[in-house]
Amino acid sequence: MAYNLEGRLLEVCTCKILCPCWVGEDPDFGTCDGVLAWHFDKGSIDDVDVTGRTFVILAHIPGNILKGNWRVRVYIDDKATEQHKDALLKVWTGKAGGPIADLAKLVGTVDAVELVPITFDVQGANGTLKIGQAVSATLAPFSGATGQPTAMHDTIFTTIPGSPAFVGKASTYTAKAPGFDISLQGHNAVSGSFRFVA
Repeated sequence: MAYNLEGRLLEVCTCKILCPCWVGEDPDFGTCDGVLAWHFDKGSIDDVDVTGRTFVILAHIPGNILKGNWRVRVYIDDKATEQHKDALLKVWTGKAGGPIADLAKLVGTVDAVELVPITFDVQGANGTLKIGQAVSATLAPFSGATGQPTAMHDTIFTTIPGSPAFVGKASTYTAKAPGFDISLQGHNAVSGSFRFVA
């Protein structure tokens, strides 16, 4: 299987600002509960065109992020066909290799895979994410002295290998799903673009 995926990431978690997981340190509160959403502006997995689809994991990370054993719920937007779903799951379970396989190794348990309505809205580096009735978040980046969004490069952990991650703050983050009951303001947020090729 080969894939070529380009798009944008929105990510929010329960860590304070900035999330220590990205530099390999333990989460602020011992565990980290985060939502990671990849939207494909264009892309294909073998001969399956996944342009316009969104793939999301709601993850409970029980300790240091690099030690894995994440417990996740997977959400795929409800416009996806069964073919889209199967192709995306093959990539995100690591069966297709490439840069996403390293991330997939960190997952220990998948509790559910659901197709739900997903809103993924990015204006510049500001973002709004809504995943069915389960997750809602609004985030905005920090800006440097030049007015450009503040970015992290070459971190030991990343959800967008090879690309800068723009760090920011989530004005709101709620997650209501089995094993998740989150309602926070002013916690960590990350956005960025990606290109994954294998």
